[in-house]
Amino acid sequence: MSALLSSTPFSAIFAPSELIRFLLPTQSRLQLSSLTRYRSGFKSGTSRSLNLRCCSTMPLQDQSENPICSQDSLFYSRAFWVTKSIIAWNVRAGEGECYLYASRKAGLCVADDGIQGHDVKIKLERTNYGLPQQVIEKFPHIRDYAAFEVPATLDFQSLVKGQLAVGIFNSYGKCASATGLQLPGILDELFSYTGPLGAVFATEAVSLYLWAPTAQAVQALIYKSPSEADQVEIVQLKELDGVWSAKGPRHWEGCYYVYEVSVYHPSTLRIEKCVSNDPYARGLSADGKRTLLVNLDSDDLKPEGWDNLQDEKPNLLSFSDVSIYELHVRDFSANDPTVPHEFQGGYLAFTSQDSAGVQHLKKLSSAGITHVHLLPTYQFAGVEDEKHKWKYTDIEKLNSFPPDSEEQQALITAIQDEDGYNWGYNPVLWGVPKGSYASNANGPCRIIEFRKMVQALNRIGLRVVLDVVYNHLHASGPFSDFSVLDKIVPGYFLRRNADGGIENSTCVNNTASEHFMVERLILDDLKCWAVHYKIDGFRFDLMGHIMKRTMLKAKSLLNSLSTEKNGVDGSSIYIYGEGWDFGEVAKNGRGINASQFNLFGAGIGSFNDRIRDALLGGSPFGHPLHQGFVTGLYLEPNGHDLGDKANVEHMLTVSKDHIQVGMAANLKDFVLMNWDGQEVKGSEVLMHDGKPVGYASSPVETVNYVSAHDNETLFDIISLKTPKDISVEERCRMNHLATSIIALSQGIPFFHAGDEMLRSKSIDRDSYNSGDWFNRLDFSYNSNNWGVGLPPKEKNERNWPLIKPRLADPSYKPQKSHILAAVENFLNLMQIRYSSPLFRLKTANAIQVRVRFHNTGPSWIPGLIVMSIEDGHQGVPGLSQLDPIYSYIVVIINACPTDVSFANLALRARSLQLHPVQMNSTDVVKNSTYDASSGCFNVPARTTSVFVEPR
Repeated sequence: MSALLSSTPFSAIFAPSELIRFLLPTQSRLQLSSLTRYRSGFKSGTSRSLNLRCCSTMPLQDQSENPICSQDSLFYSRAFWVTKSIIAWNVRAGEGECYLYASRKAGLCVADDGIQGHDVKIKLERTNYGLPQQVIEKFPHIRDYAAFEVPATLDFQSLVKGQLAVGIFNSYGKCASATGLQLPGILDELFSYTGPLGAVFATEAVSLYLWAPTAQAVQALIYKSPSEADQVEIVQLKELDGVWSAKGPRHWEGCYYVYEVSVYHPSTLRIEKCVSNDPYARGLSADGKRTLLVNLDSDDLKPEGWDNLQDEKPNLLSFSDVSIYELHVRDFSANDPTVPHEFQGGYLAFTSQDSAGVQHLKKLSSAGITHVHLLPTYQFAGVEDEKHKWKYTDIEKLNSFPPDSEEQQALITAIQDEDGYNWGYNPVLWGVPKGSYASNANGPCRIIEFRKMVQALNRIGLRVVLDVVYNHLHASGPFSDFSVLDKIVPGYFLRRNADGGIENSTCVNNTASEHFMVERLILDDLKCWAVHYKIDGFRFDLMGHIMKRTMLKAKSLLNSLSTEKNGVDGSSIYIYGEGWDFGEVAKNGRGINASQFNLFGAGIGSFNDRIRDALLGGSPFGHPLHQGFVTGLYLEPNGHDLGDKANVEHMLTVSKDHIQVGMAANLKDFVLMNWDGQEVKGSEVLMHDGKPVGYASSPVETVNYVSAHDNETLFDIISLKTPKDISVEERCRMNHLATSIIALSQGIPFFHAGDEMLRSKSIDRDSYNSGDWFNRLDFSYNSNNWGVGLPPKEKNERNWPLIKPRLADPSYKPQKSHILAAVENFLNLMQIRYSSPLFRLKTANAIQVRVRFHNTGPSWIPGLIVMSIEDGHQGVPGLSQLDPIYSYIVVIINACPTDVSFANLALRARSLQLHPVQMNSTDVVKNSTYDASSGCFNVPARTTSVFVEPR
């Protein structure tokens, strides 16, 4: 093997090449924009022009169709430097010599005879044995690429700091193909780092550490305040093995800083001077453009009693005892007049002990809810942190329009990017609390108030879950104010496709947890929230886009935290997320990902979409009128064509099987009798696409839900799917029926805030940016927010013809009496769940031997689910005794529009009685009966009745 090196050292300063600069034509820029997601850098308000160097007048060509050297070749990164010694490239066998080119000043350009403007040219040798197994495991999507050996004598640390490209030549000496390189493989091998990062505070000094192995220079600009234009100090950082550092005086604390990083950026093919926040920022200025030098261990940032909060946290004996209430910080109080005005929509609203919202949370806690899941509270884009910049809509004007009017949504969407509302799934910095929820976004106020919120929730018996979005970032490129990681090490933190464009299957700018330092940042961030904010759980957005290895490390890391060493009990931190398997990670396309099936045995929860779809009907992506078990499938058809009567009845029986598997914690190996009388495992019950319904190994791996912030609310989807001629009372009962199934299932029950209050968003299927108007919660129970106008056009216009007549019909709108009844029913359900450990079994084996389903097989009564849970007796062989109060429980779910009687010989001669909570309720459930002599139960229409056998 040989290498052709230029006689001048790579680290030297070179004379400029004779290069022609030209602006890329608009049409060609658009072509490139469609091929790389890096274009966000040019959409961020900058007016910078894109300069390309070229040495030829060859036309632009799409290399995916005709791999040939062309001007735009270097805008692609189709080769992968996977280890120090190997570059992988998908080029045909039999082509000629291959070379690696490098330019410190990013002067590479494509000419007729190859690549010019290089400082270094290195010959690569093609191997005959392909890529090594360890490379294929790390980069499975390039398993079939050719492998080229790189000489071991190179100065790799210098090479990765400039522009790199490879070119291969045909037998005539002409360049057959050229492309840029993707570097995560070699960066992980050379620069994986476990030392300090961010700002580190010592007694007399503050040290800064930044991992930026491809940077050519880094300096920190120190500012006295969040807005003063002039720096008080400019500090040059020094590099050691890819980590840049500097030490400054302790009085830097309270100052602000940014990094100025000189680095080659593949989106512009230039050395850019990127100005960025610290990826390990723990505080920010109000405009989000400067990092606050803040010490989270400072006593000044701790509310009174903070260090001892672990002792005040509500008890949690087992993860099987968890139940979750999903809530948006702003939804909770933005419209609550009982909250002080200055607290509304923010962290401190949770400290208002006498507010209507906090009183409601206290009811939920007393009934059994254990965790409040907060939608994103890190620093996200889409809402200015400075409230004086927000725009508002006239509420009186909004109230003046009819319930089915287009006017409300037009006024809301006109300011939707300038108001104070967004769900927050557009992360900028993962480790800083969102400033818009604080009373002052500058300084440490957001930190203190966030801690006060956690403390207040813990003190009313509720643990706190953070919604973390590690799967993507809001921005990329060298120019956007919201871009951080892609300015520090361009092309590393974000997952890229085979052409070098950023993957965007999550929505935009997918991150790459398969890369060492991305995974490390995620783990460090989790530890920060757990230790410094005493967070009790984490919900991972699009968890399937994160590697399983990362999730297992996260679980292990959190579990290792102790009260003695860290001030928190990490063994009580529950983690769960969305285990969807799609996009470039599907079927382990980028490594073993944290999908529902892959997490079997991990002890990590994943959302169970099977029970949701079976209960409601269809899926969030199907026809909105497709009915399900609780929305009238077969029993009360709405006119939507699902085939003949036999087919629809079969759909109902299949839905019941899916629900029963879900009620048994969606266990892979739970055995039950299916619709045609066969004993099958949960994994043998199949969905419409042939995938198994059951996938979990234990109850804590299943998060059962019927609604969440995504898609329509439970009441809205019921109102959409049910026949128009039924009453609002009947729809309210369907709402209650759905929540009852979730509440009484094995596994972890999860509820969207407002499920218990018939919450409506006026049938908005995606209210992430629909303002306070469509997302309102009313804890006075006067309104459920139904009929506040047609939902925003962008995501809902297709369904407006279905939505409009429903909103216009006053009979659809619940009254206060309906809302109060729904709240009472929900609280009763939670009290029942926590009245017996039999509803919260801890192991798969316990569920298998204790839980039984009756009314199964081909002779079942349509619309009826009957579940029994058996306990043992102390001193009697067989099942152990878990419940000191009840020895046997029967749950009967009647989705029929009429009362139903059900008799079963196996349930005769028992001392069953209606659960005392239901017996004392004001609901029609109190009319449920059981006859011991016949084993016959009578249950009212659309009702879930719980019968217990006292000891």
